[in-house]
Amino acid sequence: MIRALTGFSTRHPWKVIAFWALLGIGLTILGQALMYRVTESQLGGFLPEKYDSAAALKVAEDKFGIKPDANAVTMLVKRADGKALGVADQRRAEAAAAALGRQRVTMPKSDDAPGLLAKDYSQKPKVTPGTMAPRRAFVLFSVGLSGNLTDPGLQAVFKEFKKKASSRYTQDGLRTGFTGGLADLVDSEEAQKTKNTVAGALTIGLIVLLNVLVFRSVMAALLPLLAVSLVGGAAVGAVVGAALLTGIRLDPSTPQLISVVLLGIGIDYFLFLLFRFRERLRARPERGAREIAGEVTGRVGSAISSAALTIVAAFATLGVANFGQFRVLGPAVAISVMVMLLASLTFMPALLAVTGRTMFWPSRTLKHAPREGSAGRFGDVVARRPLAVAIGAVVLLGALAAGTAGMRMDYSGGSGSSGTPAAATAAEISRVLPAGMSDPTDVYVTSGDGSALDRQRVDALATALSRTQGVGRMSPVVYDKAGDAARIGLYPTADPQSQKARDLVSGPVRTTVAGHTPTGAEAHVGGTAAIFADISTAVSEDLKTVFPVAAALIALILLLLLRSVLAPVVLMISVGLGFAATLGASALVFQHLRGEPGVNFTLPLVLFLFVVALGTDYNILMSDRIREEMQRPGPARSAVARAVRHTAPAVATAGLVLAGSFGSLAVNPAPSTQQIGFATALGILLSAFVLSIALVPALAALLGRSLWWPVRPRRAVKQAFAHGHEQHAAEPTPAPTPHDRIGTS
Repeated sequence: MIRALTGFSTRHPWKVIAFWALLGIGLTILGQALMYRVTESQLGGFLPEKYDSAAALKVAEDKFGIKPDANAVTMLVKRADGKALGVADQRRAEAAAAALGRQRVTMPKSDDAPGLLAKDYSQKPKVTPGTMAPRRAFVLFSVGLSGNLTDPGLQAVFKEFKKKASSRYTQDGLRTGFTGGLADLVDSEEAQKTKNTVAGALTIGLIVLLNVLVFRSVMAALLPLLAVSLVGGAAVGAVVGAALLTGIRLDPSTPQLISVVLLGIGIDYFLFLLFRFRERLRARPERGAREIAGEVTGRVGSAISSAALTIVAAFATLGVANFGQFRVLGPAVAISVMVMLLASLTFMPALLAVTGRTMFWPSRTLKHAPREGSAGRFGDVVARRPLAVAIGAVVLLGALAAGTAGMRMDYSGGSGSSGTPAAATAAEISRVLPAGMSDPTDVYVTSGDGSALDRQRVDALATALSRTQGVGRMSPVVYDKAGDAARIGLYPTADPQSQKARDLVSGPVRTTVAGHTPTGAEAHVGGTAAIFADISTAVSEDLKTVFPVAAALIALILLLLLRSVLAPVVLMISVGLGFAATLGASALVFQHLRGEPGVNFTLPLVLFLFVVALGTDYNILMSDRIREEMQRPGPARSAVARAVRHTAPAVATAGLVLAGSFGSLAVNPAPSTQQIGFATALGILLSAFVLSIALVPALAALLGRSLWWPVRPRRAVKQAFAHGHEQHAAEPTPAPTPHDRIGTS
């Protein structure tokens, strides 16, 4: 199957290139235009209904008409001179707010998406009556806008409302400030726009620079980047299309994460092909480049397919997760990686067949064998001192893994931008009002049989909640039209996204609700703090399930791929050490050095899947080359040295490219994204340089050909020589080198 695809692609390269060009451009446009129609911006929407906060969301929608995509922004109004608001000021502020709530805000036109595909978020904002602060310092209004808060269209509507409100209140000698989810996000993106642009440019520059240094060729530096960008756009479009057809809602960070992953692994796979293509062009200058392209892609395609399928299998295990954010990430990554795999077996071979030797112009490295270099010297060290190399690698990984001691999970979802106008407004509010004033915790009470609620008992519940330590203020009880549902608003004294608020909601608040719920009625606690408290429970359950399932599935794939009992054990132990070391280093940096509450709650699972799956890619490539070299006559340690010499440059370059790609996430203002970017980049570097180039070859040198039991390479090569089918049998035996005198294993 693999050789059939690569063979067709190298025989008909222009047809394949034209197909991918049309597919890539079409799906890229489709994906960019429809992306925000398939994303879920509210984390509570990813919780199963069995969780209390998810049940509260359903009551809010069914009984009070609060839409799942409702976004509440807090608008602060105060005098421009900083003095206390007078009675006349208050009347003007409330009149202006009411007028703003009656005016429809029209979404500005945008050139970023086709008009027919862009969703129109024009709407009348829902402005609630104001709440006066102590000492009449300011008055607060809640402004409701419906829609996906990550969609630029809704953000543009908010900016229009903000501009109108500011202009209206300025006329009355008042000023405004905005805070809350949508306001925080808009201000954060505005503040980070330049930094993100620079980070993206630096990432692309790093990839191009590395390729130029390695291949000494402009085409080899730019063509892989252009090809992978095209395929990446097609993959995101395929994911968006699949989500539209199936009704799956994606997390807003999924498309960005997919783009980063595909940029990294796509360049990796192209580099694997380029290194082997250049090697075969040097060895067989008399043969046609198109023929060599077909041979190389057929051979390397097997390793690439195995590596890609390992990633797909690892992320497929997320299908058993409870938390919807994890459960939708699995299919999304699986689809995108499968698209990249198909391109690696068709589009990339076609490009090699068309460009041929000009791919490496103006470099003259094709005309002479390269010097041994640092990779060759390190290969000699591994072959001569495998035990010392293995011990050194294990000690380094173990020291980093020690950072997991005392590690805590952080479930906050802050934007991370402290210098924005929204952050300044939030700080101004928290100086005189409870921290949870702009993001209350709501308790919903419903009658079990649809009859009217006993209002005295509901009032008793509200009184009990008001006496709960940690609750700063209460809002009046609100009933639905039928009188069979009530909403009680609580304003915690702690930041709703803090651990203190989550402990308050999951402990005293829910205990009070359970003890004072009217007989025959049901009560559910909702709000940001409650949602994150339930997410912490769901994630803890998922970690206990996904980790062992993913590890078992990857081990099974390696067992079938390597046709060995011992080799999969060696690879799984090595990537397990890499995961522990990366997680420990992340805890050391973020929790212990930077003083953050802990590592982000998604980090262990995302890190496990990426480091184990992507790290296994490099191990598969190195192991495949070690087995190939062991099929040739000579000592096993000599084979390991040759494998390191030929494969280490490809693994090192690919690791730097992938680490740089993930590292670009570290400049994101959100602490969670920063942690994922830093940790994944570090994990990839450890996987490439410590595991694949050092530990795995050292263990292979120690174990020798017994690593591949029961199908040992030496036995396979004898059979191949007997039938004349082994490719290397027709090649001359390499000239002896110093490491060829090392004893057999």
